[in-house]
Amino acid sequence: MRQSLQLRLGQQLTMTPQLQQAIRLLQLSSLDLQTEIQTILDSNLMLERSDELPELPVQPETLAAQTAADTSAETEIGAASTDNLPEELPVDSGWEDIYESYDGATSYSRGEDDEWDPYERYTGASESLRDYLYWQMRLTPFSDRELEVATAIIDAINESGYLAMPLEEICQGLPDGVAVTLVEAEAVLKLIQHFDPQGVAARNPAECLLLQLEALPEETLWLAEARQLVEQHLDLLANHDFNGLMRRLKVSRETLQGIISLIQSLNPYPGARLSNDEPQYVIPDVLVYRQHAAWRVELNPESTPKLRINARYAAMTRRNGQSSDTAYLKNHLQEARWFLKSLQNRNETLLKVATCIVGRQREFLEHGDEYMKPLILRDIAETLGMHESTISRVTTQKYMHTPRGIYELKYFFSSHVGTSDGGECSSTAIRAMIRKLIQAENPGKPLSDEKIAKLLGTEGIQVARRTVAKYREAMSIPSSSDRKRLV
Repeated sequence: MRQSLQLRLGQQLTMTPQLQQAIRLLQLSSLDLQTEIQTILDSNLMLERSDELPELPVQPETLAAQTAADTSAETEIGAASTDNLPEELPVDSGWEDIYESYDGATSYSRGEDDEWDPYERYTGASESLRDYLYWQMRLTPFSDRELEVATAIIDAINESGYLAMPLEEICQGLPDGVAVTLVEAEAVLKLIQHFDPQGVAARNPAECLLLQLEALPEETLWLAEARQLVEQHLDLLANHDFNGLMRRLKVSRETLQGIISLIQSLNPYPGARLSNDEPQYVIPDVLVYRQHAAWRVELNPESTPKLRINARYAAMTRRNGQSSDTAYLKNHLQEARWFLKSLQNRNETLLKVATCIVGRQREFLEHGDEYMKPLILRDIAETLGMHESTISRVTTQKYMHTPRGIYELKYFFSSHVGTSDGGECSSTAIRAMIRKLIQAENPGKPLSDEKIAKLLGTEGIQVARRTVAKYREAMSIPSSSDRKRLV
């Protein structure tokens, strides 16, 4: 084989660091973007926030003169104030008039004029159900053995408030040297079941509801009938067999409706209200509002911080010389310019995509979900001359604040279903129609999926029964048998 040199001309796409940075910023959410910007600010001295006021330099002569003037004034005031000063000064107020006294019986309360946020106590981590039960356990006069059993029982309670393990296994898992009978463990469990929240440590839904019914006053209307229903006929209530319940309880339809209303006022998941999951707040990236019969789209200034290059450090890079400090500053200056360019490109692309979405979904903003138009990523990409992957990155974890609420940009994209006149209808609009039909149905005879499909067909929307069932389940709407109510 003979060796030779050949010259070939070709094109190849290279992912430069600048392009990688631009793509990464494009797909970041507003919270992740704040973290990324703070990381860049900590590592690059050339960047600074434009809302931060620069400190004005103070001349040494002015600083020395001001210090001397302050010192002399302080000396004069001190000398004048200490002359002819009596040992005891008369006062016209007492200690209690200025400072509040505190004792064990009273608690400190803030006045109306104090600068205090009433929601400040909700910002910290919330108390978990287990910690709340531990606190009540320490207030209960348990013996040492009972304390071990109570701790094991509380550890076996899940987040919903139910006892997740049989009492026999809890007794077998106690530490060595702690031997209790099943009767003793049952007595400890009964005490814990009277803790707050009501119904906690129940072993099944029936026991949970009975514990809450026992806590109600005896004069509560339909209390005895509700206990009988929960103890003996809870399965009939779950199957919505109202005729069977009226025969078993020997009550009228109006009385049964009152009994069911009492049971529905109870909480089947008592531990849910003490969940320690902190709320996740959404910061919209785009603001949409109507002004003079036109829809305006703008970026949220709170989610797009303003950055700039430090002029003082940038001026140092123009000095002559090839020192390591100058090269260090030039590298940081170049990286800062790249980052600002990528950030500007992200904001411009996001604004273009949001404006195009608002133009396509204007009827939705004016009339509601039923007027949502079919839209896919390719439609926006062809309109703006971008790639679909770019549109996908821009619309991921980005939110739009509209007069109808806050929506993720992905919400405006949906598949379509053909209509009888040859048009298209968005799946979001179909789900809104299904929800509207179910809200207007007769609770005693709810609409089946087949009936909903026929009603949609009269509107020109041809959908199958299984499609209606899929949309209904996506909206967390139960089936017709589960929606049946006693009228």
